[in-house]
Amino acid sequence: MAFAIKAEISDPRATAFSLMAQKTMYGGKQIAEGDPIFVFASENEGGQGLIARGVVTSAEAVAKKRGIARQTPRVSIAIKRTALAKRPLGRRELKGFADWNDGQPETELNFKFYRQATNKIVGISDQAAEFLGKFF
Repeated sequence: MAFAIKAEISDPRATAFSLMAQKTMYGGKQIAEGDPIFVFASENEGGQGLIARGVVTSAEAVAKKRGIARQTPRVSIAIKRTALAKRPLGRRELKGFADWNDGQPETELNFKFYRQATNKIVGISDQAAEFLGKFF
């Protein structure tokens, strides 16, 4: 399974990323070392959307806090960058894909990243991974 992450990225051209205690949704908590991942620099944090493709070099679940009933699972990950995006893809390009049942990879990405705009790690379909691969 491939994954994608939208997070605050301080250096979009870095060769590696270390991201601590990232929220997970849509299967994101299953991320593991060796998994392919697409990195989006969060527009909420001044980023421009898709910036890189990489491979997860470590993934560690963050323990839940005691006394809190509902908690979104969080994972700390390290990523080795394997490629930089050659074309833009972010909120602006995905905004028009809002028919949640149309089955398009653009719609899947818009739904998982921008319907609820928080930063997060998500699992993505093979179709979405293939679509994202065309940006490199």
